[in-house]
Amino acid sequence: MASLRWIKCAAWSGALSAAKGRCRLLEFILTVLVLELTPGPNMAYLATLTLDRGRRAGLLATAGVATGLSVHAVVAALGLGVLVSQSPLLYHLLRWIGVAYLLYLAWATWQSDAGERAELAAPKSASPFWRGFFSNVFNPKSILFFVSVVPGFIQGDPAGAGLLAQAARLGAIYVAIATAIHAGIVLLAGQLRARLTEDSGRAPLRRVLATILVLVAAWLAWSTRST
Repeated sequence: MASLRWIKCAAWSGALSAAKGRCRLLEFILTVLVLELTPGPNMAYLATLTLDRGRRAGLLATAGVATGLSVHAVVAALGLGVLVSQSPLLYHLLRWIGVAYLLYLAWATWQSDAGERAELAAPKSASPFWRGFFSNVFNPKSILFFVSVVPGFIQGDPAGAGLLAQAARLGAIYVAIATAIHAGIVLLAGQLRARLTEDSGRAPLRRVLATILVLVAAWLAWSTRST
């Protein structure tokens, strides 16, 4: 009887632990959805790039952003993200590199005209994929999410998945959700682009988009001004 009671208790304990794990996972998913649906630099940049260069460029940039987020997830899982969060010098170095890169993209967009657009705005060394990657990987705010928020959803149950495995799973979920939302923004911007890129309106549109990129850079500088 005692052994049977122990088995029942163990079964209930396992069921409760599994239910708790599912609730924590749902809470994490809702947290990521709220975060990613809140307008931010990534969303503004991808919409701006798509309006300027089309849906294909926007989707390539989305893949670049996803790769940057994956790098942050790996860095945080390995414990290097703590180094960034605890080192003001490294944090602000990444921050200002990201701001400077967005300003460079704004300058390239402003300088391009109808005859030189492909050569100046889209050189092979600055493909949309790498633009998306660098604009995201130098955003320390993303690293801080993995360092400060993700650990709160990791369960320390020795019988459950390992801590590294849990961090990897949560990181993959975050990247998947963020990528789906970013792709949706790109597709929506792609629908609007056909109406906004008549020949007579391309130059003014690029000037507007360059200005938006400057604002995105200022947004990134402001939102990451402190750790």
